[in-house]
Amino acid sequence: MTAPIAFCRSRSEGRRCTRPAGHAGLHRHRTILWSEVGADPARCAGSGARARAADALDDGWPHGRALCRRCLRFIPLVEGTLVVHETGGDSAEEHRRVAEWFNTHGW
Repeated sequence: MTAPIAFCRSRSEGRRCTRPAGHAGLHRHRTILWSEVGADPARCAGSGARARAADALDDGWPHGRALCRRCLRFIPLVEGTLVVHETGGDSAEEHRRVAEWFNTHGW
């Protein structure tokens, strides 16, 4: 099995860049191009949302973190809200565990 492709984390008006992480030049989503100056803040719009800890797998993963409904990452909670976080940037191992969680618990 090959590792998933890590895509660029930049966004513009909610559109995700479809180029690989670390690419040179402008960001792109279909025919829309933008630079870092015009990019959305890296902060996920789900930061600060109310959430509850996700059900755990047999080994305890995701260890009390909650699923962010905006970026679909497992994020730590503080007093029932998701901590401020950025979209993307997870390791291949984290992607594998997320897939395992969704295959076990679904949406």
